[in-house]
Amino acid sequence: VQLQASGGGLVQAGGSLRLSCAASGRTFSSYGMGWFRQAPGKEREFVAAITWSGGSTYYANSVKGRFTISRDNAKNTVYLEMNSLKPEDTAVYYCAGQRTTTLVVTPGAYGYWGQGTLVTVSS
Repeated sequence: VQLQASGGGLVQAGGSLRLSCAASGRTFSSYGMGWFRQAPGKEREFVAAITWSGGSTYYANSVKGRFTISRDNAKNTVYLEMNSLKPEDTAVYYCAGQRTTTLVVTPGAYGYWGQGTLVTVSS
């Protein structure tokens, strides 16, 4: 599967953005999906994950209550709704996918990655 992330941009603190990750291929609904982010000079970190059905989700503590991951299997797309954004959310955001029925939170467990989209939150 090929992944294409989009929706990043510049937003003021307290604002919102919605990221999208469009997937090619007919087996998207078999893939668990995740969002990760990488700030300058830092390691890539887990943000959120969702199972193939969308029935289960999991979030990093730093975004819990502010971000929502969802998916539309009919559109082969996974979303990350980001609200109450903070300057520390500034990073390149990556979507990732792996054919699995479980939630996956470690980057090494994902076999497929999008190209990343930059989110900049100004104070």
